[in-house]
Amino acid sequence: MIAQPQAKLCTADEYLALELASAERHEYRNGEVIPMTGGTPGHNRISGNLYIALSLGLKGQAYEVFYADQRLWIPDKNLYTYPDVMVLPKPLTLQEGRKDTVINPCFVAEVLSKSTQNYDRGEKFVAYRSIPTFREYLLIDQAQIHVEHHVKTAAHQWLFSEYDDPSITLSLDTFDLQLQIADLYENINFFTE
Repeated sequence: MIAQPQAKLCTADEYLALELASAERHEYRNGEVIPMTGGTPGHNRISGNLYIALSLGLKGQAYEVFYADQRLWIPDKNLYTYPDVMVLPKPLTLQEGRKDTVINPCFVAEVLSKSTQNYDRGEKFVAYRSIPTFREYLLIDQAQIHVEHHVKTAAHQWLFSEYDDPSITLSLDTFDLQLQIADLYENINFFTE
């Protein structure tokens, strides 16, 4: 039997120093540095469609929308990650001593891929739920029209809804905003992606 090499663990400060010098993004999971693979064109289009819809829908309101490259720190889980799309109330709350890492999203969305869907639905959602300001989570499948919507209704209680019909209008409770499922999938061709 061949022994598998152990992953090299590092401190959060070492990770942040490496991340600043790196051309690629990495997630930090309790000491382990995980490379974030590049997304498909469909993944990028869906994230972009949601970013545009949120940016236009929240224009002039006390929220800021981020897309792909904004680092989030989740201290209770010792996790640094880059959500596909997230919304934070203004003013932003930054990690103490940092100007590049936020800590207070109220809404997060992830575009699912075969390699990340279990993590996004499981361990990552558990981590997001440890954030006191976090109230709403959207999971968007890139391989088919399928959206999973989680809304916090009370402490330790979440309402789950799912949508497979592009004609449905989804209501985001955090900011009283309506999204058409079809708009999330605009310019997506499932046969060529």
